[in-house]
Amino acid sequence: MKEKKKHDTVAPERREKMLNDLILVGRLAKEIEVRTTESGKKVGTIFLAVPRSFKNMEGVYETDFIPCTIWEEKAKTTSLYCHTGDIVGIRGRLQSRTLETEEGRRNHLEVIAERVTFLTNHKRKEELENESKS
Repeated sequence: MKEKKKHDTVAPERREKMLNDLILVGRLAKEIEVRTTESGKKVGTIFLAVPRSFKNMEGVYETDFIPCTIWEEKAKTTSLYCHTGDIVGIRGRLQSRTLETEEGRRNHLEVIAERVTFLTNHKRKEELENESKS
């Protein structure tokens, strides 16, 4: 009988049938925060404002603010070309981590962006801004 490792919760023959893939489209709620880790890698965090597709009990569409982590060149490029209010598409995955807090251990889910698509047409945005000034 094969001994099952403690962290191995899914049989190897079943893993290829699993899927962890998500797509988000929303507006940047604030400027991207890019920092350098101790190991020298660049990492950025964006907050995507994504309106829900249904109304709450008060008849209002609520908005979710979803933090997304972007690594290396994608973080640098996103910080150069995307700003608050721009529409961005994210293709990525959910990643879980266990955090040690004063209250004990907490599981934390985060979105890891594997692809970032800039969806705001900046030329059109500038035209609209110029029309509103006239």
